[in-house]
Amino acid sequence: MAIFRRIANLIRRDKLQREIDAELASHLAMRGDDNRAVGMSSREAQRDARIRFGNVSSMREKTAEADMSLWIEDVAHDLRYAFRQLRRAPGFAITSILVLSLGIGACTAIFSAIKPILIDPLPLPHADRLVMVWERSNDGRPVHVTFGSFTGLAERSPAFTSIAVMKPWQPAIAAGAQQSDKPERLEGQRVSADFFRTLSITPVQGRDFQSSDDRWRGPNVVIISDRLWHRRFAADPNIVGSQIRLDDQPFTVIGILPASFEDVLAPQAELWAPLQYNQALPPNGREWGHHLRMVARLRDGVAPAQAQSASDAILHLFAQSHANGYDSTGGAPAGIIATPLQHDLTQGIRPALFAVIGSVVLVLLISCVNVANLLLARGAQRQAEFAMRAALGAANTRLVRQLLTESLVLAIAAGLIGLAIAEAGVRILIAMSPAELPRLSAISVNLPVFFFALGIAAIIGIFVGLAPALQSTRGELNARMQQSSGRTAARRHWTRSALVVAEVSLAIVLLVSAGLLLRTMQHLFSTDPGFDASHLITMQVQESPRRFDDRQAALRFFSQALDRVRQMPGVISAGFTTQLPLSGDSDIYGVEFEKDHGRNSGAAFRYSVTPGYLESMRIPLLRGRLLDEHDTFGAPTAVIINDALARSTFPGQNPIGQRLRVGPDAGEQGRPWGTIVGVVGNVKQQSLAMADDDAFYITTEQWSWLDNVQTLVVRTSGPAAALAAPIRDAIWSVDRNEPIVRITTMQSLVATSEAQRRFVLTLFAAFAVTGLILAATGLFGLLAGYVTERTREIGIRTAVGASRASIVLLILRHGLGLATVGAVIGIAGAALSSRALAALLSGISPLDPVTYLGVTLLLLCVATIACFLPARRAASIDPVKALRAD
Repeated sequence: MAIFRRIANLIRRDKLQREIDAELASHLAMRGDDNRAVGMSSREAQRDARIRFGNVSSMREKTAEADMSLWIEDVAHDLRYAFRQLRRAPGFAITSILVLSLGIGACTAIFSAIKPILIDPLPLPHADRLVMVWERSNDGRPVHVTFGSFTGLAERSPAFTSIAVMKPWQPAIAAGAQQSDKPERLEGQRVSADFFRTLSITPVQGRDFQSSDDRWRGPNVVIISDRLWHRRFAADPNIVGSQIRLDDQPFTVIGILPASFEDVLAPQAELWAPLQYNQALPPNGREWGHHLRMVARLRDGVAPAQAQSASDAILHLFAQSHANGYDSTGGAPAGIIATPLQHDLTQGIRPALFAVIGSVVLVLLISCVNVANLLLARGAQRQAEFAMRAALGAANTRLVRQLLTESLVLAIAAGLIGLAIAEAGVRILIAMSPAELPRLSAISVNLPVFFFALGIAAIIGIFVGLAPALQSTRGELNARMQQSSGRTAARRHWTRSALVVAEVSLAIVLLVSAGLLLRTMQHLFSTDPGFDASHLITMQVQESPRRFDDRQAALRFFSQALDRVRQMPGVISAGFTTQLPLSGDSDIYGVEFEKDHGRNSGAAFRYSVTPGYLESMRIPLLRGRLLDEHDTFGAPTAVIINDALARSTFPGQNPIGQRLRVGPDAGEQGRPWGTIVGVVGNVKQQSLAMADDDAFYITTEQWSWLDNVQTLVVRTSGPAAALAAPIRDAIWSVDRNEPIVRITTMQSLVATSEAQRRFVLTLFAAFAVTGLILAATGLFGLLAGYVTERTREIGIRTAVGASRASIVLLILRHGLGLATVGAVIGIAGAALSSRALAALLSGISPLDPVTYLGVTLLLLCVATIACFLPARRAASIDPVKALRAD
């Protein structure tokens, strides 16, 4: 069509110039041929042709300008006419714009979230060369690396230009002259010396870490973020080189990072210090614990798979020469897993994001189908107008162009409103996003998102307007001249019916997906977590490692704090633990049973607890006894194991009295054995959806190492949250400088543990309700038009004796028939698409019959309501007025 040709001419000016040059050359050639036909020589013929034709360059410019001016004039005329037509039908225009704006706004909001997470490169130089490196266990699972593995690869692997490891660090910063009144626990990382060089980040002030900083018992140095520099130190220009106290130790600030630096590996981190592990790799030290994350930069031309293959061979040789170290933590790894950094950071949330993308696309399609149906109905009402314009000489392409312009105006207006909806939607998304959603701070409605919204609007304008525009120009001119809005009852508008069926089927897919997720949440929250979450308040307490002279002094702090809390009114029981179920904590250590004759028996979750913790959590005792005040330092080591570990290790036997060793050096010969004194129920540590993990419990005093971060669990007689502040003050009455963070009820923690599924469920539910309303609206609109178009027929039926009930049934049968066809198609589509939700489902089949039956009944109920209103109007038609119409 001409409009598309002129748009193409605007974009490709060189093509337009070539076409004009070819046309001008053709005219010159024809005039030359005419001159030669009357006897002129070729030279004279060409010269005369150029003289008579005039200036070719001027003619070229005029032709191009004429093409452009005609295009601009045509566009302006089409726009003016479109606005006049929409102004004459404000109800149609407002409804169409609002329906489309909902779809465009939702799609734009989700795109705003998806873009920085899955599309944009990470905000690091040459981020495509960064990979996360994991050790591969014998069963193929990725596990955290040991410092030993890092050392072996860093010294030998040619596939990487640099490698670094890191672990969380949460130092406490006490009150001071430039600090707040209360102590604060900061989020940071302990990293190897090459950490920032691996990320290609250089401090803007001061210097980077050096090898001499990252050595056993090296200097206390720290690099801080620009955010921390401004927030805690008021942008002190003399901070570099000065000392700050972290965990009651002096640290020298050696550098400040750029304000633009975003640590995607630890988004909350504000300061970094050297790892300072022992390069001598003692066989029973922390250097062999699986607790480090490794990031590496690939050499140019090296793919992750190549780096993985080369590193496997290097690690195998290194493991042979350091067998003692690996044996202390379960043996040498089977190899490594190298994953592109962006993929690694998003793989946990990717299934949820893809599910949300699918749901918002369905909403957008339903919106488009709804508006297309409105345009078809409006086109049927304007048949006489189109026929008259055609009779006066308007070409079909001209009519199609005009109708496309109208639909584009609707879509662009909806796109602008959709941007406002997207802005509000993004704020809601950020507020309800799960904690594991990466790059949350980068989500915003920015310029690329603006162009995305307008692009989507333009595409939708063409998409929803094309079918109605083409249908409006079909048929013989005489037949179209005889049609009017009130005399088209005999026509079966199968296209509009098909669109309604499509709306219903798409809504069914959304409803089934939301229903499956709702059933999953019901299943998860009915799952026994292994403890009683009611009336439990928890808070994390951190003592500064150097504030106390020795281990016993630190233990006394926790003991005194616990005594103060237990004496409070409203407290039933309390206890400390090193890790809290469903909190994100993950602390695993080796376990060796005597019955295995010195062979490593595996690993389990380790809970160092005070007496009273198991009672406060109400974790059931199945056999033996609980830990008590007699299980102190120097007494025989008492260990409690959970039922999962008891069943896997002692099937059909009584584990009470069996001996074992636990800890990072569990397999070391000569260490004393502990005794199993009890078996307790299984606790969901990582997720309500995951299988029960092996676990053991030991008192804090009998654990070989002191944990300076512990979580207090308090069972109260009344509302748990009401005692949060008094409990915190009771702990601070022992030592005011100890940070207390992560204060929450256990019920909130259980709910938060399934935040990802709740996030997806909330979005699916919102989109499903929107889709259901739009589908019902489309069905109502179709039947309302159906009744209007068949007014004469209904009047005749009534006049010859048809009852009101039969008229109602006639309309209901038509509407519910369409809804039923749509439901059948939708159920088939949902059965296929729901498999994509398998990663988010737990305890529920993607073909769950309860969900499918419930959704179908819900849709049919809503469809019946949507059909009944036009049916009641049809039954009230006066036959006399109907027969006199038109």
